Amino acid sequence: MKKRLTRAEVSAEMTWKLEDLFAREEDWEQEFKAIGVALSKLDKYQGKLKEGPAIVLDCFKDVETLIKRFSQVMSYASLKLAGDGTDPANQTAMGRAGGLGAQFQAAIASLRSELIALPDGQLEQYLHEDGRFKDFSRLLEKIIADKPHVLHPEAEKSLASLSEVLDSPYMVYERSKSSDMSFAPIEDSQGKSYPMSFALYEEDYEISPDTVLRRNAFASFTKGLKAYENTYGAIWGTEVKKNVVLARLRKFASATHMLLHEQEVSIEAYHTLHDVILKELSPHMRRYAQLRKRVLGLDKLLYCDIEAPLDPEFAPATSLKQAGEIILKSLAVLGQEYTDIIGQGLNNRWLDLADNIGKSTGAFCATVPGVHPYILATWTDSLRTTLTLAHELGHAGHGVLTERYQCFANTGYSKFFVEAPSTINELLVAEQIKSESSDPRMLCWLDMQMLQTYHHNFVRHLIEGELQRRTYVLAEQGQPITASVLSNTQGEILEEFWGGEVEIDEGARLTWMRQPHYYMGLYPYSYSAGLTVATAVARAIKEEGRHAVDRWLTVLKAGGSKPPVELAKMAGVDMTRPEAILKAVDYVGELVEGVERYF
Repeated sequence: MKKRLTRAEVSAEMTWKLEDLFAREEDWEQEFKAIGVALSKLDKYQGKLKEGPAIVLDCFKDVETLIKRFSQVMSYASLKLAGDGTDPANQTAMGRAGGLGAQFQAAIASLRSELIALPDGQLEQYLHEDGRFKDFSRLLEKIIADKPHVLHPEAEKSLASLSEVLDSPYMVYERSKSSDMSFAPIEDSQGKSYPMSFALYEEDYEISPDTVLRRNAFASFTKGLKAYENTYGAIWGTEVKKNVVLARLRKFASATHMLLHEQEVSIEAYHTLHDVILKELSPHMRRYAQLRKRVLGLDKLLYCDIEAPLDPEFAPATSLKQAGEIILKSLAVLGQEYTDIIGQGLNNRWLDLADNIGKSTGAFCATVPGVHPYILATWTDSLRTTLTLAHELGHAGHGVLTERYQCFANTGYSKFFVEAPSTINELLVAEQIKSESSDPRMLCWLDMQMLQTYHHNFVRHLIEGELQRRTYVLAEQGQPITASVLSNTQGEILEEFWGGEVEIDEGARLTWMRQPHYYMGLYPYSYSAGLTVATAVARAIKEEGRHAVDRWLTVLKAGGSKPPVELAKMAGVDMTRPEAILKAVDYVGELVEGVERYF
C-alpha cells in the first residue's frame, strides 16, 4: 500500500513560499495584534461621516489600508490550513483569523450604515460631482445599490459581529472533510491494495482506467460520505435557511435575488444559463455517454464511469519544467507582460503542488494584495495537470494585472466573470498543443481533455447550480432542507440530464456532499458563465488575432471596475442573450463528433 506523506515530509520546492507573506510565524502574530489595535482607531469616524466629503474620503482610505493588511493576515492562516487541515495549530490560527474578521466586518458594517444614513443624494453627489472620489466610484455605486436592503445600524453591526458564526457551515464542511472523514482501503483488478481518501478519489481513482479499482473506490467513497449524510444535510440546510432569512430581512424577493445582487447579475441571465445549457447540452453528453459505454465495454455506465479514460494506454506525461514551457509558449499570444507574470508564478514558488495528508482537495488561486497570487493544485506529471495549472495561472494573471492597473477598490470581481480568465488559458494551451500535432490519437486525446473541462463546468458545476436553484425554491416555500431532500433532488436532476444513459445510483445521489461551492453563494453556475465567455474569446483570438487579444487584455486590466456583463461585452460577448451560450454548446458537440470519428 502506497504511503501518503505528511506535510513535513514533502519537498519544500513543491510547496508555496508563504515567507513572501510573513517571514516568520512571529511576524504574522505581531501583525495580527497590530490590526486589532488599528481596528479600534476606526472609532474616530463613528458619528462623524455626516461632517462632509473630506472625512468620508479619509475614512475610505484608512479602511482600504486596513483591508489590505487584514487580507494578508487572513490569507496566511487560510493558506496554512489549505496546506494541512489536520494540523491543530493551523486550525487555531484560522479560527483566530475568523474571529478578527468578525470584528473587522462589524466595524465596517457600522461605518457603512452611517454612510447609507446620509441625506438622500449625498452619496450620488460624491460619486458624480466630486473628483476626489474617482478611485472609490465603484464602491459608492455598490453602497448606493445596497441602500434599499440595509437594516438598522445596530442590526447591521450585530449581523457583522456574527459573521464567523454565519459562515460556519463552510468551515465545518471543510474541517470535517479534511480532518475527520476516513475511507476503507480499496483493491484493484489484480487484488493490490491502495489507500483511499477524498483527494485520492477525486484526483486519481475517479479517472482510473481499471474499472474494478474505479468502482471499488466509488463504493468506498460512497460509504465514507454516507456516514456524514445527515450531518452534511443539516449543514447545508443551515446555509440555505440562513440565506432565506437574510433575504427576507433585507427585503429581497428571494435568497436567489439577494445572492445575484452581490454578483451584479440579473435573474434573467441566471435562469438563461441554466435553461439553455441543461436543455441543449444534454443530447451531446448523452451521445458521449453512449460512446463511453461502448468503448469501455461496459454493460451499464455508472456515475463513477463518466470520467474514465477512453484510451488509457495513451496518457501523455510531462515534467513540471516541460509543463511550464508549454504554458508559456501557448500564452505568448497574450504578450510579454502577461507571460512575464506567468513565468514569475512558475519560478518563484507561487504554487503548492505537493500531495500530502490534510491538504485541501481540488485547485484554487488566491490573490493576496500587496504580495502575489498563491495557487494550490496537486501535480501528477501529466499533460492533464498541465491544463489544470494553466487554468489556475489564468486566475493569477488576472489578479496581478488587475492590481497593477486598478485602484484597490476595483480589484474585486464578480463570481459571474471570475472563471473566464482562467478557462481561456486552458483553451489556449490545448489549442497550441493541438496545432503542433498531426497524430490522430493525440488530437482525440486533446478533444477528450476539453470535453472533461466542459463536463466539469457545463455539466458537473451547472448541475450543482441547478440543485441550488431548486433547493432555494423549496426553502422559500417552507420546505426544510434535509439530506433526503438533497439526495432525492440531486437524483432527479441527474436522471433528467442523462436520460437513462447513466445509471444514477446511491453514490450519484450523494454528489451534493462533494463540493464546498454550496457554501459560497451562487458559485457553481458561474463556471458556465466563465466558460461561455472564454469559449467566445478563444475563438475570437484564433479568428481575429491581435485585435481580439487587445480587447481581452483591456478586460483583464479592468478588474472589477465594471459589472461582469459589461466586462463580457468589452470582450465582445453579450451574456444577456443566448447566442454565445448556444455557440459554446455547439463547440461541445464538435468535440464529441471528433472523439466519435476516432473510435
